[in-house]
Amino acid sequence: MRVAMLSPIAWRTPPRHYGPWERVVSLITEGLVENGYDVTLYATKNSITKAKLHAVCPRGYEEDKSINPKVWECLHISELFEHGDEYDIIHNNFDFLPLTYTHMTKTPVVTTIHGFSSPDILPVYKKYNGKAYYVSISNADRSNELDYIATVYHGIDIENFQLNLYPDDYLLFFGRIHNDKGTKEAIEIAKRAGKRLIIAGIIQDYDYFKKYVNPYIDRENIIYVGSAGPEKRNNLLGHAYALLHPINFKEPFGLSVVESMACGTPVVAFKKGSMPELIVNGRTGFLVDSIEEAVEILPLVKSLDRSSCRRWVEENFTQEKMVNEYIKVYEKIVGVKQK
Repeated sequence: MRVAMLSPIAWRTPPRHYGPWERVVSLITEGLVENGYDVTLYATKNSITKAKLHAVCPRGYEEDKSINPKVWECLHISELFEHGDEYDIIHNNFDFLPLTYTHMTKTPVVTTIHGFSSPDILPVYKKYNGKAYYVSISNADRSNELDYIATVYHGIDIENFQLNLYPDDYLLFFGRIHNDKGTKEAIEIAKRAGKRLIIAGIIQDYDYFKKYVNPYIDRENIIYVGSAGPEKRNNLLGHAYALLHPINFKEPFGLSVVESMACGTPVVAFKKGSMPELIVNGRTGFLVDSIEEAVEILPLVKSLDRSSCRRWVEENFTQEKMVNEYIKVYEKIVGVKQK
């Protein structure tokens, strides 16, 4: 089967540090190649893959601010669809915009909906509902106005995450610094609990950072270490007492939550969005509704079996499982197409 994989171009595929969509696309692509699929990856020119790389954009526009996102997104997407009939399946990981190109080809298009950035984008998905095949990344992130062919949870390259049974005593916030992710709430939880907090992630909202985060950074109790690449990420996650994930939105998935559990580190998260699907309350972490509950539950984290956190990920959120689920989706679509 010939698969065209459309990746975003905000970052390189795979990303050097931040870039969750690009990371997932890379894992799917490389997994398909390992399974003998003929895959062409549409991504930035500096991307790294064992598949065939087809690229027009030199670098990610978040890495090179001279690149105009709208211009190169159009060039990138149109490049794939102008070659669309060469493939058996087109797998769109680029949000809603590629749907508007689907009439350029007869090849079926699978669209993984990596979350709804705003209700304003829903009309595009509704227009192509029934014409494209939608995959949700959690059951919580489904719109009742759309039809879905499957839910496929993200998987991680678990061999790159080491289990640590003997953690340090610090708490960790790992994610983009933004109100959605609850950086401010994580600081408050750590302060009330009397624990050290390490913050790792890109600053996505500088005003938020200046107002709610930077004033508390003292390099002793509240420490900001910037964005974390693979080696730094593994070390930070594995040695943490717990990952704090006090989100302020209905998060579609949450790669850092799975990555943390893969290292054996339990997660204390606000019970929103996909969190009840990712975390087994009382086994791999705790689901809470407030800062007060998070502070109260923290002492119980030490009673959790860190190896159980790892097993949960091994059973449910691996690259292999994710790729196999997408293969089932492809085969189902091609079967439908051939009738």
